[in-house]
Amino acid sequence: MSGRVLVVRSDNLGDVLLAGPAVRAVAAGADEVTFLAGPRGRAAAELLPGVDRVLEWCAPWIDPEPPAITAADMTAFRDRIREVRADRALIFTSFHQSPLPMALALREAGVGWIGAISEDYPGALLDLRHRIEGDGDIPEPERARSLAEAAGFRLPPGDDGKLAITGPLPDVSALTGEPGYVVVHPAATAPAREWGVDQYAAAVRSLVDHGYRVVVTGGPADAELTRRITCPGALDLTGRTDLRGLAAVLAGAAVVVAPNTGPAHLAAAVRTPVVSLFAPVVPAARWAPYGVPVVLLGDQAAACRDSRARHCPIDGHPCLNRVDVEEVLDAVRRLRATESIELEHSGGAA
Repeated sequence: MSGRVLVVRSDNLGDVLLAGPAVRAVAAGADEVTFLAGPRGRAAAELLPGVDRVLEWCAPWIDPEPPAITAADMTAFRDRIREVRADRALIFTSFHQSPLPMALALREAGVGWIGAISEDYPGALLDLRHRIEGDGDIPEPERARSLAEAAGFRLPPGDDGKLAITGPLPDVSALTGEPGYVVVHPAATAPAREWGVDQYAAAVRSLVDHGYRVVVTGGPADAELTRRITCPGALDLTGRTDLRGLAAVLAGAAVVVAPNTGPAHLAAAVRTPVVSLFAPVVPAARWAPYGVPVVLLGDQAAACRDSRARHCPIDGHPCLNRVDVEEVLDAVRRLRATESIELEHSGGAA
């Protein structure tokens, strides 16, 4: 065992969920795992198997609305990290992020061994500078797990390496009714990743007209969006669950329809198939829902490809807005058929 290990993932809940398999690998070889998360990812970190405690700190080089950097905040951060008494730290990042600012902060706080993936020369900041050969478009969970493995941590026998959260999940049947409905989750953290409101509204109406039970989900800030897309016959659960409750709602769904957003990864963590309305501002090969059946919709060769834009730079948002409602309906049908086949093969009832 490797004593106390600090793992770091500083951004959104989807990023935290994608690091989950790597965290489980660390937990299999550590006495204690502390997860350092940002405010946007903390709730997801609290759901990860293998995490003993969660610390929150807003990294000003990661958060899209960064706080001011003050001596008092850095001193408080240093003191909290020293209280962890970590023997080792692993910093998980996306391919476009540098781990070195966090490594500097951890080193100053007394962490004696630090590992991360880094293309930049780390000097004295890293003890393990992991580099992935070619660093092509491998899925983010596998990229993170490669760092854990380079540090000597491997998933235990029987762990399939997919996304997962801790159970048990709450009973949400009083909200949703019986399992088997279709969840539509329209919101994303960046407008460039969202399908149009009119398209979502038409899709919800069409799903209801075709006999599907539709559940619309979102956070409190999404209430106006979900109000505009919900029609008679669809159930709007916006703002009515916490993250664990949302996971339970997603677990009861036959299919989830969502853009590239944290709840799409939460659906994957509860093993629910996803119709992914995926804007190519980041590569789908890295960021599509992992380990579950997925139908990927959206023009992955559009002009916005790999731009990491938060607001669409192309008039009309063509990468997603050219996806029509019938494509979504067909994707839902295909994934429901896949689910039925898998249940039959496992001895269940569709």
